[in-house]
Amino acid sequence: MFLNSSYEIITTGIEAAIIAQLLKFCGHIIFKRKVDFQVLATTGGMPSAHTAGVVSLSASVGIIRGFESVEFAIAVGYALVVMYDAAGLRRSTGKIAACLNKICDDYYVHGQVPAERLKELLGHTPFEVFVGALLGIFMSFFNHFILFQ
Repeated sequence: MFLNSSYEIITTGIEAAIIAQLLKFCGHIIFKRKVDFQVLATTGGMPSAHTAGVVSLSASVGIIRGFESVEFAIAVGYALVVMYDAAGLRRSTGKIAACLNKICDDYYVHGQVPAERLKELLGHTPFEVFVGALLGIFMSFFNHFILFQ
């Protein structure tokens, strides 16, 4: 019932995104030496959870429906848009936010009321997107050929 079904595809995508977020959380504990549960709900960082989720969806569709199917082509198109957004638009937005925060810091240095800081970690580097894609592919093959057998 679960193997080779839409449940397998959706479950694998959600699992990949959750595991990516847990990896970010563990990485934060290891490298920053502090526990911050907000990391579980934030965007940006290593690996890209968005990418892991959509790539695992695409790979699962390919495994189940075939890598030459229309469904796989649609899933890959969707994944490419999400990955481009993560490494392109959202990353640029994060850089703009960092620049605006610096301008506000300089402006409010004279004891005035500080402005609300903008979130800077929005997007991903191409490497973070690549690692997210590898995680998504791994999760698809692991779930299909090992976990759901």
